[in-house]
Amino acid sequence: MKKQLLKYGKLLLKLLITVTALYIVFRKIELHQVLELYSKSNVWLLLLGLAFFVFGQWISAFRLTNYLRQVEVHISNPSNFRLYLLGMFYNLFLPGGIGGDGYKIYIFNKTFKVRVRRLFWAILLDRVSGMLALVCLGIFLSMFIQGFGIYRYFVWLLFPAALLVHYLFIRYLFPHFVKILPVTVSQSFVIQTSQLITALMILFAFGNYDHLMQYLLLFLISSIVSTIPISVGGVGVREITFLYGAELMQLNINQSVALSFMFYLMTVVVSLSGIYYSFKPEKLRIKSHEAGA
Repeated sequence: MKKQLLKYGKLLLKLLITVTALYIVFRKIELHQVLELYSKSNVWLLLLGLAFFVFGQWISAFRLTNYLRQVEVHISNPSNFRLYLLGMFYNLFLPGGIGGDGYKIYIFNKTFKVRVRRLFWAILLDRVSGMLALVCLGIFLSMFIQGFGIYRYFVWLLFPAALLVHYLFIRYLFPHFVKILPVTVSQSFVIQTSQLITALMILFAFGNYDHLMQYLLLFLISSIVSTIPISVGGVGVREITFLYGAELMQLNINQSVALSFMFYLMTVVVSLSGIYYSFKPEKLRIKSHEAGA
């Protein structure tokens, strides 16, 4: 009973934070201007942005495959991508349930008889790798923004520092993952760069070609903030980050929030494809790569 109350209490708190954040956002923006941006958007550029988003998710599934193989989960890339889509669906639409990562751990534990603890660390380190790329790209973009003053000439030093800290973290705590670092870190940069291109295509679709570095930096910051599990699917937290970040950087708040909502809409569209495997789990075909799957 206590566990049930705690679970529903957490979900209720997430809903409260989501609703409160969205309420603040909608009070600050001009909704008709946001809707006008959408109505006049270049559809082809939005579709191009969606294609880059899907490409990023595809590479992300392959990155996870590399981590899983280090803990003796020899899953094929196609199988893992199907499971990845299902995980996206669970993360977005079932925030109070087991969640996408929890479901993956359950499936891998059941299918490959690998200990839950090893699976947990593999999936967590996959996320850490993505966070590293977000931080490094944020450092890179900040070097081109005038508002950071003289500090932007020295901030590049944080780039190698972040890579070194990540290497040492893996080297001393999870040494069996060290050999895949060059591949997984490279994949992380490809993934996050594809997300940046998606955001850029959305801005271009809106007809916005000004202050692009600031918008993209804000996009990266919102991506980091949205990983904090305090709202439903990151909704509200991402938008309020865009709102106050835009005010701080003197950007158009309607453009900023419109970018956030459009990116979320693309996430929803891709995540919905995972519902097929929710109703037909046998179509996941989770088989060993070594078995020729």
